[in-house]
Formats: sequence, structure tokens, C-alpha cells
Amino acid sequence: MTALYLPSFTRLGGGALDELPAALALAGLKAPFIVTDRFMASSGLLERVKDLLLKAGFDARAFADAVPDPTVVSVNAALAALREGRHDCVIGLGGGSPIDTAKMVAVLAVHDTTPAALKAPYVQDEPGLPIIAIPTTAGTGSEATRVTVITDETTDEKMLCMGAAYQPRIAIVDYELTLSMPLRLTADTGTDAFTHALEAYVSRRANPFTDALALTAMTRIWEHLPTACREPANREARAAVMQGAFEAGMAFSNASVALVHGMSRPIGAHFHVAHGLSNAMLLPEITAWSLPGAPARYAACARLLGVASARAPDVAAGEALVAALRARNEEIGVPSPKTFGLDAARWDNLLPLMAEQALASGSPANNPRVPTAKEIVDLYRVVWG
Repeated sequence: MTALYLPSFTRLGGGALDELPAALALAGLKAPFIVTDRFMASSGLLERVKDLLLKAGFDARAFADAVPDPTVVSVNAALAALREGRHDCVIGLGGGSPIDTAKMVAVLAVHDTTPAALKAPYVQDEPGLPIIAIPTTAGTGSEATRVTVITDETTDEKMLCMGAAYQPRIAIVDYELTLSMPLRLTADTGTDAFTHALEAYVSRRANPFTDALALTAMTRIWEHLPTACREPANREARAAVMQGAFEAGMAFSNASVALVHGMSRPIGAHFHVAHGLSNAMLLPEITAWSLPGAPARYAACARLLGVASARAPDVAAGEALVAALRARNEEIGVPSPKTFGLDAARWDNLLPLMAEQALASGSPANNPRVPTAKEIVDLYRVVWG
């Protein structure tokens, strides 16, 4: 049996944001609490959302101090702000960080617990407040997933929290909100989405439903991400990458991610590298190491993306995929940890802890080839550059 978790109400396409009041009404929700960040507030998008809701008769309040890589402190601040009013749902407006913050706030608003108590392998299925996700980047897929990631700032651990409680009830997926994304953010979040799709497809928990979504997402993102980077106003490319990110989110929410994400989170926690960028740094070499675990699956991806011929043997096709991933990183300017400027001594000293935290997240266990802690340390050294 396969269990599937998907948003109940989705609005997808250009102008979808205007459908927010109708979606809330359809879900029977009346008093949203908005979680966003200062950039969304300064850009005017928060006011646009508040005006949209006000004109439709909704009583909305907002917290605009969500931080990148949301911390326990920032979550608690948002929770305190929510409790100053009476709200029946939480809107996450922005990139993955505001949406992840909103997810945790929605759960803590109902359940007397802490993010540390909720981290994997614990599963929080009992719902909190309904969650509405409005992504403004094309990459995290958080609008489609039943996971959130919160950083414990006292230990520098990115805590993966999962369960049906974090599944958004409403997803507003409007590519027009991504038209102003700068190149680096476009490249990094797009690569994050591609990684979601690839890892969902090779995951030990993959199923026919997630396979279909993952393959479609990979095709869209691979074809259109370079154009979105070069031509930020290209609406066709933006729409394709946004839809691909949503499809990839649904795929990995139901099949899980694997070793790339497991190793990526500690890099973000200890060195504050953006999540999509740390995934991009890891993706080619982790794929190269993982090839023997699922040669046919990786080969299928290579053929689908047109980087290997239909007649190429699986091993050769897998190697072609790795070569294409390395070339794509060069094309969109992905640095190695070394060239990005991370501290070499600190990197080396933290490798045992990073490997331990990667394994503890559970994601590496889904990889086609499951590593030991020593192998993860060795892979970090290869990726260093």
C-alpha cells in the first residue's frame, strides 16, 4: 500500500495569488496569521496580500521577522505574535524559511511541545492549525511537503521534523512571484528542486506515483533553469521551473530525499550556506558515489534529460549524468565549499559531527547506496574541492 500526502486546495499558474481569498473561503478559514520576512515586507508583497485579504473581508495579522534557516528563537517569536490575536490558520509567505517557520508555528499553536521534541525520527501526524503556503521562490517545494526544518541555534543542528501536521492545506503556486528573483537565488533554488526530483526518483521509498512526478519535474527544470537564470523576465521559463519545483515537492514529500540532503543540512547549519547552494555543491559527487546502488534508475534519468543515448549501457549513461551535473554546475556558477571561501580547518574539524548529523536525519538511509559515517566524511572531503 502507498500512502500519499498532497495539498487539499492548490492554485497553480500566473495570477494564482489573487485566488487566495477564494481558496480560504473554500476551506472554511476566516482569520489567517501571516508569517513572512522583512524582504517580503519591504518589497510590498506583504501589503499586497494583506490588502487582498482585507478587501475580501478577512481579518489578517502578520509577523515579518522570519529569518533564513529558521531558528527555535524565531519560531517562538512568531508563535508569541500569533497568540496575541485569534487565528484559525497560518500563511507562510516567501521562500522556504518563512514557510518552514509557519509550519512549525501552526503545530506549536495547538500542541504544547518544542521543535527539539518533534525532530525525526518522531512523526507529528496530529494536525495543528491549517497551513497555507505561498512560495516566492521556485525550489524548496515546501508548499507541497509534510516536512519542516528548524535550526537549534544552541547546537547548530538543522532539525528535520516530519508528519502530516506540516502538510499545507492550501498551496498558492504563482510563478509571477518569482520574476524578480536574482540569478544566484534562481540557480540555487532551481538546483534544490532538481535535487528533490532526482533523489525522489532514486529513493528506496519511491513508488509509481512519485516516479511520474519526479521525472516530469526533472525534465522541466533541466530544460528551463538555464533560461530562467539568463533571462529572469522569461515567463515561460519561470512558469516551468515553478511548476517543476511544485511537482518535485510532491514527489519527495511522498518518497523522501536521500544522501545529498542528509549531507547538505549540516553544511547549512554550521556554515550558513544557503540550502539550495549546498545541495548544488554536493549533487554531482554524491551522484557519482551512489551510481552503483541504482544504475538503471540513474541511467533512466540520463536518457530522459538527453545527456545519454537511448542505447547507452546503464553504467555509461550514469557516468554521462554525472558529467552533465558537473557541467551544469559550471554553467550556473556553483562554487565548491573551498572556492566559496569556507574555513578549511573548521570544515575538517567538523566532518565527524557533520557525518553524525547527516546520518541522524534519516535521509541517507533512503539513498540507493547507504553510507557509513566514515564514507560520509570521505565524501565531504571529495566535495571540498
